Amino acid sequence: MFDNKNYKLISSVSLLNIILSMVLTLIFLYYNVYISIVSMVLLAYILYQEYRGAKKKRTEFDKYIERLFFSVDKASGNVLPLLPIPVALMREDGNIVWYNSCFAQTFEDKKDINNVFLKYAKAKKDEKYHFRIDNKYYYMISIISKTRKRKSKDSENYYNVFIFDETDYMEISKRLVRSQPVLGYILVDNYEEALQSADDLNKPVVTAEIERRLNIWIQSMNAYIIKYANDRYIFVTQEADLKNLEENRFEILDFIRDINVGNKIPITLSIGVGADSSEFAKLNEYAVSAIDLALGRGGDQAVIKKGEKILIYGGKTQAVEKRTKVKARVVAHAIRELIEDSSNVLLMGHNFMDFDSLGAAIGMYRCAVSFGKDAKIILDKSNPAIETLLEKIEKDEEYANPFIDIGNAKNMVNPKTLLIVVDAHRPSYLTYPELINMVDRIVVIDHHRRGKEFIDKALLIYLEPYASSTCELVTEISQYIKDKIDLKPIEAEALLAGITVDTKNFTFRTGVRTFEAASYLRRKGADTISVKMLFQNDLKSYIIKSTIVKNAEITEEGIAIAVSPDETDNVIAAQAADELLNIKGVQASFVVFKRHDDVAISGRSIGDINVQVILEKLGGGGHLTVAGAQVKKPLKNVVDDLKKAIDEYFKEGES
Repeated sequence: MFDNKNYKLISSVSLLNIILSMVLTLIFLYYNVYISIVSMVLLAYILYQEYRGAKKKRTEFDKYIERLFFSVDKASGNVLPLLPIPVALMREDGNIVWYNSCFAQTFEDKKDINNVFLKYAKAKKDEKYHFRIDNKYYYMISIISKTRKRKSKDSENYYNVFIFDETDYMEISKRLVRSQPVLGYILVDNYEEALQSADDLNKPVVTAEIERRLNIWIQSMNAYIIKYANDRYIFVTQEADLKNLEENRFEILDFIRDINVGNKIPITLSIGVGADSSEFAKLNEYAVSAIDLALGRGGDQAVIKKGEKILIYGGKTQAVEKRTKVKARVVAHAIRELIEDSSNVLLMGHNFMDFDSLGAAIGMYRCAVSFGKDAKIILDKSNPAIETLLEKIEKDEEYANPFIDIGNAKNMVNPKTLLIVVDAHRPSYLTYPELINMVDRIVVIDHHRRGKEFIDKALLIYLEPYASSTCELVTEISQYIKDKIDLKPIEAEALLAGITVDTKNFTFRTGVRTFEAASYLRRKGADTISVKMLFQNDLKSYIIKSTIVKNAEITEEGIAIAVSPDETDNVIAAQAADELLNIKGVQASFVVFKRHDDVAISGRSIGDINVQVILEKLGGGGHLTVAGAQVKKPLKNVVDDLKKAIDEYFKEGES
């Protein structure tokens, strides 16, 4: 038997003999031709014999190597059947050729494991493959081995598959996930208002009942709660309990709202929960962000923040009006400091400005100008509904050029520029969202319930969902921002027009402070007749509105859905939605209408149905009774999506 070294040595000696023979043949050719011919014949014979010998040696060498591998395979073949883990031999196509006794005992039903092998054959063989059979978890790895086919130079691949049971590991992982800490904050939204509504004897009873119901709720979970203020609590629980809370859709919200022990105002909670992190600092960050979002949306809801994922539950009641104006005064003073420290002021509302957005911008324009600042209102895409008001404003000498487009606005931006955003807080809803990234000093004033999308870089946020309109908030700010601010009659009328539209002539979302704001504007010269004339429709608009109402479809739940036959504006659609609420049996209404580059929805509700929650499913937002959405889809698809969102809303309410 030859080893590799001997094989190389013999090959080298043979090569040397051949070279010497060729040299001698050339020498004989020089002296004698005949002898040279004989030498060539002998040389050819030697070459032939060397070729046969080398081929024979190579064959013997291959057989030696093959016997060597067979002896190794035989040794492994004696070991694999005795391994305490399932082992199998698999072809490339996934068919099992052989398996050991442990494999047979583990997988009595071969059908399931055969299917796993077929799937595994299509997957990458150099990676772990995880699978589950019944309640057991496994993963497999494989080692490739090539075998030459008989009477063929081709090789066939086989895989030695080793299977490991990871059920214990998976169960431990699940328990670890279920036991991850969850941090939450609870705030009683209207604690002071609820106590004020009760008589002196019942005030302690109201407080005790809130704590009693919270303790019952906490004891139903594996949780811990502590009170750190009259109306504030913090609790710690586990991920497993949080899933139960999600399945029950935070029934504690309804449990607390049902308290009736002398309080005349329903009590509501705001809950912010931070989850999906093992770091308590990160959980606290998530929980604080969640409670801010819940409060910004008007309270009476629970918000869960898991990293970038946000889940919202509740929000069935209207935000309760805060009777104290302390916050309005504090915000007004903060805005004054920002204005005084700015070189110029830019004011911007949402896309297609309406009366509330324009009126609020006009009010804040007066505030900025009163401090001697250069102020401009960004207005490029005008809403036809406000053209009458715009024309009236521009007739005033002081308002000869208060409006600019985005091109001029960009030229005015510098490090000391202050941008005041009114009647909106979502960047995508603004007239020019790109301006947010260009300005570092931003103030947000809005009355809509806070959505997931938000202007996070704002220095000051004044977002009050209880307010009837942004114009109401701006009216209060104008009273406190300076001792004597000279609101012109046209400015007072613009602010009153915004309040009037958003309250539907002081019918919806109207509180004590709403009437106080209106009274202040009336004293400043707002003419109610002039305001009323701003909302007059021409005959064409009135016909469109009537057609929308006529074509409305009313569902069994009392929801009216109407589609505008032609392109219309926001005001006509809103008026049609309001008109539909006057029909007996209608609890909510939606008007879908086509605009230039998108489809808009105007939603209205008497109060029992939350149109905000419905339109949030389509990317919109607003309030419980007034909401809207803008969707870039074909009109028919938007109507179908709206009906689907309504169905989901009622299914969630039943669950």
